[in-house]
Amino acid sequence: MKTFTLSALALALMLTGCQSAPTTNTQNTNTAATAQISAEQHAAPWWQSAIFYQIWPRSFYDSDGDGHGDFNGMTKKLPYLQELGVNALWLTPMFEAPSYHGYDFTEFYQVESDYGSMAEFEAFIQAADDKGMKVILDLVINHISSEHPWFKRSANGERPYSDYFVWRDDLPKVGSGWGHAWSDNDKPDAVWHWSETRQQYYYGAFGASQPDLNLRHPDVIAEMEKMAKFWLDKGVAGFRLDAVRFAMESGGNAQADTDETIAYWQHFNQYVKSVDPDAYLVGEAWADIPVAAKYYGDGKGLDQGFDFEVGYKILGLLKPDASGEAQFGTMQSNQQKNTVDANVLKQNLQQRIDSSAPLDFFAPFLTNHDQERVAYQLTEHDDKAKLAAAMLFSSPGTPYIYYGEEIGLTQGGTGHDVYKRAPMQWDNSHQAGFTQSDNSWVEETALFGDDFANWWPEFLAKQLAAGDRSVAAQQAQPNSVWRLYQHLIAMKKQRPEFTINGSYQLTQHDNGIVEITRELSGSKSVFVLNLTDKAQSISSITRDGLTASWQHDLNGEQLAAYGLLLLNNTL
Repeated sequence: MKTFTLSALALALMLTGCQSAPTTNTQNTNTAATAQISAEQHAAPWWQSAIFYQIWPRSFYDSDGDGHGDFNGMTKKLPYLQELGVNALWLTPMFEAPSYHGYDFTEFYQVESDYGSMAEFEAFIQAADDKGMKVILDLVINHISSEHPWFKRSANGERPYSDYFVWRDDLPKVGSGWGHAWSDNDKPDAVWHWSETRQQYYYGAFGASQPDLNLRHPDVIAEMEKMAKFWLDKGVAGFRLDAVRFAMESGGNAQADTDETIAYWQHFNQYVKSVDPDAYLVGEAWADIPVAAKYYGDGKGLDQGFDFEVGYKILGLLKPDASGEAQFGTMQSNQQKNTVDANVLKQNLQQRIDSSAPLDFFAPFLTNHDQERVAYQLTEHDDKAKLAAAMLFSSPGTPYIYYGEEIGLTQGGTGHDVYKRAPMQWDNSHQAGFTQSDNSWVEETALFGDDFANWWPEFLAKQLAAGDRSVAAQQAQPNSVWRLYQHLIAMKKQRPEFTINGSYQLTQHDNGIVEITRELSGSKSVFVLNLTDKAQSISSITRDGLTASWQHDLNGEQLAAYGLLLLNNTL
């Protein structure tokens, strides 16, 4: 049996007990730190108590029958989100763009017409606020669309736009280090693209259709700040910043995480806070924790950054060959091992504590729109999906849920990102209740390239035949994935031990049972997880003063294969 303990005070300062050791009593530490913790909690920004839900607007709910999700659809589903319990929403891009995904803006100040009008967007923001939900937008500053007027004018050499992008006369030579910054390739033509109009090459880290902005140009800097203020004034609570690692490159071997890039985000944060001191910035730095921590910027940078590692570790425990792909990232910690050793969770926490950023900087999550869905990786094994959710919510930090994870939503294949971004399944009616149209947007195959097959009808038919893959079906089951998410969210919001200051103790028992304890000032919760494919005894688990709040998998002293038991004391 191996035990790991993180005390409340250590969460604010450093990790203790990082070596395998007997369980320790943290009650005295918790009591001693109560006054300090209370003061910290009082001053804590709103995002430290947030539970975020990521919405792909095009796939959430279609209110007008055109096959595309929209603002009014999201507004109509706010009661659902309120019932689930989340209190913050992240919308993937909703500005006007030529692509289905929206990460290539053509307009900074107009909403995507497929989603509705500006008035409908504003009504959504107000309705979310009325229900106590913050809304952040996906903001892409690194690049824009090649169809944007700025780029067309820059290609024509028009001032002041001529230098709004990064241009050069010649293609760098192979061996100079140029290539995709998230891979080891040496392919200059992957990032330098020829313009027939200007007769020069321009830099586009994400392809020819998404040229990188020149964030050294004072006019570009000012325009990005102007755009941020425009949306903050509309009532949004902040931004998820796309591809923060690649803002400013200084050479073939310096295309990511440069000092200039860190300084740029420090400056941008300073401006955003001057507009709204409570505005929130979270960065997508798809990298190992020491790299992601750089974007804290000595307290002057971003408010939070995603912890990509923890999702890999959790899924690796449930499926040792789970996808470790980092599509737009560079990670060593995502490599999976063919063993089930929960110590990877404490190692992840150790890395967060040891990094140059505080623990509350990191936002844990399982997957997002660029990764294979949890249910797909776990072959729709709902018990394993529940264990994944439990490990996520037991981890300190601000959690993010990707839409559909709460119902075990899967995907129809691999090889294209659209599989990961398909419509939400609300019920077992036509089109799973997503739209009244005969067809969903994912059937507009021209959006995805030539000869892309229409996979949706067959996939949808299988999901409807299963009968248990929708929101309605999951809500009707007392032990469903949805019910567990609702319960975990409620615990996270209501119980003090789930704040960043609660102690964290992990014990891996010899029979494969993992015990995770969170505790603060006498408030205590215990997660008991069976990571094996056989029922296991939990007789060694101390349950004095604790009551089961989730025990669907418990039979006497036996916890079912891949079973979960949640224990709490009375507040």
